[in-house]
Amino acid sequence: MIADIKKNAEQKMKKSVEALKTDLGKVRTGRAHAGLLDHVMVDYYGNPTPLPQVANVTLLDGRTIGVSPWEKKMAQAIEKAIRDSELGLNPMTQGDMVRVPMPALTEERRKDLIKVVRHEGENARVAVRNIRRDANTQLKDLLKKKAVAEDEERRAQDEVQKLTDRSIAEIDKLLEVKEADLMAI
Repeated sequence: MIADIKKNAEQKMKKSVEALKTDLGKVRTGRAHAGLLDHVMVDYYGNPTPLPQVANVTLLDGRTIGVSPWEKKMAQAIEKAIRDSELGLNPMTQGDMVRVPMPALTEERRKDLIKVVRHEGENARVAVRNIRRDANTQLKDLLKKKAVAEDEERRAQDEVQKLTDRSIAEIDKLLEVKEADLMAI
């Protein structure tokens, strides 16, 4: 029973860290990366479809993303979808390719993005702490039901705390890397 509680807590904490990685990947730095457009939805014959399912997304250089639609007539719809997304990008169609230049970030915008990143990190920390609280509650319930000894419950709580500390350290490391990335010119 204790092993199940610890395993469940560990899996949930890993999911929280992975969710933070995904959220941080959406925060735009000055550099281009193809994953930036993964969440853009394109109107494909009346159905909202993720951009990578209707076009090939590549990096043309460090500051430009190239989008090659699989159907030439989709170029306008792709350009509109990218422009309407909340990414603040201004795509241009050249022939049958959509070029998406990445604008340089201003100092003020960088500081705003760092605030967003720190907020996401704090949300991830809170999620990990909530998982720890739930695991500890489950362990205390086992102790009340006399299903485990006090020593076992205390040892399990210590192990859950170590899992929590590890997850929070990983979150802090991710935030540090993202903040450095945002401040790099």
